[in-house]
Amino acid sequence: MVLPSEWEVENTMILNTPLSMHAARSAMNQDPDLRQWAETWLKNKERAVQHEVADEEFEKHWRNVRPERLHEGAIEAVTAYLQRTEEH
Repeated sequence: MVLPSEWEVENTMILNTPLSMHAARSAMNQDPDLRQWAETWLKNKERAVQHEVADEEFEKHWRNVRPERLHEGAIEAVTAYLQRTEEH
């Protein structure tokens, strides 16, 4: 018998309750893979908005806005991650 991992248990709990900013940020802080996926997802989303900016300029921009985007986009990013994992 294989027991579910701590993340799988938390993931199930998150799916069964409304996701709050605190829960999303906690999940990202506890799971490095989730955090990396969320950061990449948010960066790609930001890049789509800043499509006219050169790559070097965008990297500077991203360094400046990264903390704010990770905070304000936590719920959306974790939701996208959970939906992605449900599909696989």
